[in-house]
Amino acid sequence: MDDFDWNNPYPTTRSPLMARNVVSTSHPLAAQAGLRMLLRGGNAIDAAIAAAAVLTVVEPVGCGLGGDAFAILWDGAQLHGLNASGPAPRAWTPDYFRQKHDGRIPALGWDTVTVPGMVAGWVELSERFGKLPFAELFDPAIDIAERGHMVAPVVQSKWEKAVPRLKDQPGYAQAFMPHGRAPRVGENFVFADAARTLLRIAETHGEAFYRGELAEAMARHAKQNGAVLTADDLASFRPEWVAPISRNFGGHTVHEIPPNGQGITALLALGIIEQHTQSDPRRYALDSADFHHLMIEAVKLAFADTYRWVADVKHMTEVTAAHLLDDGYLAERAKLIDMKRAGNAAHGTPPRGGTVYLTAADESGMMISFIQSNFLGFGSGVVVPGTGISMHNRGCGFSTDPAHPNCVAPGKRPFHTIIPGFLTRDGQPQMSFGVMGANMQPQGHVQILTRMLSHGQQPQAASDAPRWRVNTGLELDIERGMPPGVVAELAARGHQVNTRTSSIHDFGAGQFIWKTADGYVAASDTRRDGQAVGF
Repeated sequence: MDDFDWNNPYPTTRSPLMARNVVSTSHPLAAQAGLRMLLRGGNAIDAAIAAAAVLTVVEPVGCGLGGDAFAILWDGAQLHGLNASGPAPRAWTPDYFRQKHDGRIPALGWDTVTVPGMVAGWVELSERFGKLPFAELFDPAIDIAERGHMVAPVVQSKWEKAVPRLKDQPGYAQAFMPHGRAPRVGENFVFADAARTLLRIAETHGEAFYRGELAEAMARHAKQNGAVLTADDLASFRPEWVAPISRNFGGHTVHEIPPNGQGITALLALGIIEQHTQSDPRRYALDSADFHHLMIEAVKLAFADTYRWVADVKHMTEVTAAHLLDDGYLAERAKLIDMKRAGNAAHGTPPRGGTVYLTAADESGMMISFIQSNFLGFGSGVVVPGTGISMHNRGCGFSTDPAHPNCVAPGKRPFHTIIPGFLTRDGQPQMSFGVMGANMQPQGHVQILTRMLSHGQQPQAASDAPRWRVNTGLELDIERGMPPGVVAELAARGHQVNTRTSSIHDFGAGQFIWKTADGYVAASDTRRDGQAVGF
C-alpha cells in the first residue's frame, strides 16, 4: 500500500474508505445491512449474506432469488472457493432444444432456467463459516421487502430499459411493474412476495427453496409453462467447494473460480500481458494508447480460447485449465500481438497434458469476494407467482453443438460469466475484488489489476478510470472519459471504436477491499448506486 499514488486524476464523487471492518456493495442499503451484522458481532461472511439478500430486493435488475452465485473467501488461514451455480434439468439435451426451439437455446423464458444455486450458496457459507444465526441474517432484507424502498437512480434506469423486453414473460409484470410500468426514481417499491419467501428461506435454512413449498411452486410453474425443471432437479442440488485457479502477476497471485466460469479469461490475459512485457510492469505509460492496446489484444486472445475450450470442468477433457495457463502456451499467444495493429483473434490449441458483486472484510482477517446474478438483467423474465422468485437465464450460456465441451447435457453446469476475484501476496490475503457485467467482468479484472499492480493506482482511482470493452471482431466500446488523443490512436491502429455506449449499462461496476497492516482500504464503483461502509 505504501507504493500507491493516492491522487485520483479521474472525475469522481468518491474517496477510498479506510476502516477495520468493511462492506462494499452496489447499493447503500445492502452495504448497511452487512454493516449491521458486523455491529451485531457477526463476521464478514454474515455481512456478505445479509447484503446479498438485500440486493435481491433493492437491485432486482441484477439479481433475484432465482439466481446463481460464486465466492472466494479467506477464512483467516487459507483460501476457499464456492461454486453455487446450478446444473441443467435432467431432461435437457440437444434434441430437446432441436424439437422445441429449432436447435437454439432461447434468451428468455423457462427454457433458459437451470437450477438456481444462490440460496444454497448462502446456506453453505453460513453453515461453514458464519457466526450469527442464519435466520438473523435476513432481518434487513425482509424488512425492506415488506415496507418497501425508494428506487435508486441507476437501478431505475436499468429497470425501465428492461420492461419492454420482459413485460410479457410469465409473472414479470405482476412482480416488477406496479402501476403498469417500472417504478420511478425515489418511488417506494414494496416486494411483499419476496418478503414471505425470504422469511421461509430464513426459517428453514433454505430447505423450503429446494425441498419444500417453494421448490414445489417453481416446479409447478415450470410445468404449467411447458418446461421441464422438476422438484427432483431442485432437491438434488448441492453447491461445490472448489480450489481456486491462479496465476502470478505484478508480484501478487491472482485467484479465480475454475470453469465453468470465465475467471480463467482474466488469468489468460494477465499471463499474455506478462509474457509480452517480459515482466516489466511499466513498459507502457499509464493511460497511453500502448497501455490500452496491449490489454485489449491480450483480452481478445484470452476470450478466443475461453469460448472455444471452457465448460463445466468435468467436461473439459480435451483441453484443461492447466493446459491453457501453461507458460509456454501463453508466451506463444503473446507473440501474436502486434502493437501497431488491432488483431482479430482466433483460438489456439494448447499443448495437451446483469449481476451484483459485493465484498466484505472484518477485523479478524476474514475476507469474502462474492457475486450473484440472474444474468442479462432480470434473467429469464420469469417470476414464480406469489413468491417473488425471479428466475435466471443461465441456460442460454450452453452450446447445442455436440462437438463443443459446453454442449448442453442433463445435470451439466453451463458456461458462466460471473466471477469473484481474490489477490494474495506471499500466501497472505491482499484484496477481495470483482467487476460485474457479463463479458466485461474479466476485462474489468485485467484493467483494474494492471492499474493497481503495475502502476500503483489506489483502488478508487483504478475503479474510476475510463474503461474499454472488447466486443466481437475488431469492435471496441470506449467509455466517454477516455482522452480523445488515445481514442484516435486506437482507431488508427484498426480498432472499430464506439464511444456512444453508456457507462452505467456497458462498462461494468466493481467493489474492492485492499488489506493493509492496520485495516482495509475499500472502493465502490461510481457506475452504480453503491457504497463502501465500515467502522
